[in-house]
Amino acid sequence: MTTTTTTEFAPGLTIRGFTPPLKLSDYKLIAFDMDSTLISIECVDEIADAVGKKAEVAAITEAAMRGEIGDYKESLRQRVKLLRGVTVADMEQVYTERLRINPGAAELITACKAAGLKVLLVSGGFTFFSERVRQTLGIDFTRANMLEVESGPNCGQLTGRMVNQAWGDICDGTEKRRTLLEVASLLGIEASQCIAMGDGANDLPMMDVAGLSVAYHAKPAVRAQAMVAINEGGLDRLLEILR
Repeated sequence: MTTTTTTEFAPGLTIRGFTPPLKLSDYKLIAFDMDSTLISIECVDEIADAVGKKAEVAAITEAAMRGEIGDYKESLRQRVKLLRGVTVADMEQVYTERLRINPGAAELITACKAAGLKVLLVSGGFTFFSERVRQTLGIDFTRANMLEVESGPNCGQLTGRMVNQAWGDICDGTEKRRTLLEVASLLGIEASQCIAMGDGANDLPMMDVAGLSVAYHAKPAVRAQAMVAINEGGLDRLLEILR
């Protein structure tokens, strides 16, 4: 059985299976998870707070991110069902008062764009937030789940369901992997020319196919499998390895 050694490259920054530095311009696409990677919160948990169900929803989210729930889609449906009655105004409040872009995100994306990379945000979270993050950070492509909003007497409230989109129903780990490969194909590049960054178990499928996988303040199972693990500091610490 072959083992791959994990090495502490710098304080709070570990590498596995390669010798840095790598050349940033050798990559053509960088894919980010959103919740707890590009941004500081898990949006579904904070939305649930509006209807007094944050603890219940957060417990499911934590188990899903650790990889303890086999069916991610069903776990997300359970959480979204608990959001019924949350208003669009509540979500707006989450965005303005709680959501923060994580340190180093803008710097890393700027460096990637300068080196010729395209940027993909692929999230098990929601379009209400991902489209705003896209605009803030100048991201090229996004894929996320869409929450259904009442249009009748309860106009402006969440129904507790998600809306099917042209690509499918729910962006889970399988869909994240498929999206990365789909965008790579559109760009005419190989998966080996992609970087994938995430923190939870549902990020592992896309990290597994990327040429460089990066765990950011991630769950133990994700840190153990990633080629790079950023355990301290901001997202731009990746630039210590990519020159």
